[in-house]
Amino acid sequence: MRPLATALTARGRVDGAPVVAFAGSGGAPDAHNIVTAVDTAVRERVPVIGLWQCAGPPLADGLSALDAAGQVFAAVVRASGRVPQISVLLGQATGAAAYVLPLTDVIIHSPGRLPPGTEPDHTTAPETTPDRTTAPGTEPDRTTAPETEADRTTSPGAGRPGLVAPDSDSALAEARRIALLLGSQGRVSPDDVAPGGTTGVPLHTLVPAGTDRAYDARPLVRAILDAPGTELHADRATNMITTLGRLAGRTVGVVATNPLRLGGCLDPSGAEKAARFIRMCNALGVPLIILADSPGLLPGPEPDDAPHRGAKLLHAFAEAVVPRVTVITRRVYGGAYLAMNSRSLGATAVLAWPSTTIAVTGPKTAVNLHHRRTLAAVPPAEREPLRARLLAQELDLTSAARAVELGLVDEIIQPEQTRRRIAETLAATPAGRGNHTNIPL
Repeated sequence: MRPLATALTARGRVDGAPVVAFAGSGGAPDAHNIVTAVDTAVRERVPVIGLWQCAGPPLADGLSALDAAGQVFAAVVRASGRVPQISVLLGQATGAAAYVLPLTDVIIHSPGRLPPGTEPDHTTAPETTPDRTTAPGTEPDRTTAPETEADRTTSPGAGRPGLVAPDSDSALAEARRIALLLGSQGRVSPDDVAPGGTTGVPLHTLVPAGTDRAYDARPLVRAILDAPGTELHADRATNMITTLGRLAGRTVGVVATNPLRLGGCLDPSGAEKAARFIRMCNALGVPLIILADSPGLLPGPEPDDAPHRGAKLLHAFAEAVVPRVTVITRRVYGGAYLAMNSRSLGATAVLAWPSTTIAVTGPKTAVNLHHRRTLAAVPPAEREPLRARLLAQELDLTSAARAVELGLVDEIIQPEQTRRRIAETLAATPAGRGNHTNIPL
């Protein structure tokens, strides 16, 4: 493709896989080339990588800048869910570019200075200014500077980039890696999967036996994937891990609760983060692996926060048509059992490690609630032995074997079988792909 204005566009290959790329500032002169690049990627069914660096549209562009922004928005939404869209933010982006980026699938941010001669000045309009944000008849608070899109988008967390790279070379390398994962997904080869994990550490040692012990689930994710994957949004809602990688040669998305944070409980932020990732994978045909170890749900700061935002996770799993395998490694209680790709939400398969506990609530809590009168009626010296017997009964009722009898779990597997059984399940399941866009959540 020939550049018609300031935006540069090109076709190329990443490790042999075709991609389309463009580099622009998002101003009116760039719009035609950006739209052409995105539409070309859709027509050729290949990933599109956009390099963005913009201090805002020149005021002199006037209404033409607004129309140009609308054309770019429309092109990106047309491509949403049809081809992978990867944005690399080099420095800062304001105005239209700050809104284009969240419409794409993955944002990679490399903080840094703009090239000489492109620093913003009085001819550049920020997206938010005092006269646009105050009600008629009121004056802005002059004691604090207004927060602009530049302030939010160039900070690692506020603009919600999937990855933050230390420099532009690292950012471009990450973009190529994700383009290859999403654009050249490969095929599952179960016969190539050896027992155990890929890091040389036995899988069962990565998950403590005691349900009260916290641990980082990232080593388990790395051990299940062929090689260390790319974790997205690692600095946000850290009780939930969302990672792209490969298993048995095939691109997969991993959603895992992380007991190191909030004990692995699901909260509104974690549910929302996972839902967006699941919908991206579903729209782009990426199978899902779910690693579940959670004691339940946590409420949000507002009364209606948890149901409203948590429902996004339920919806994402229930509508997904890609193969999705859940592995319960230690315990799942209550709403966490349902929300983490349960059988009732249409999971392709639910596998469980032998010592797994699946229950409405924790066994200790269940004993104290259900048998409180019985416990209170016995002499104090007999209370703890009775409690221990009741707990043993409760653990038997909430065991993985009981879940298999009820049809909630398909199979109990040894930890070292995990990679092989997931690969076999994915290989035996027809491919699927959701018919929807990847709207920002």
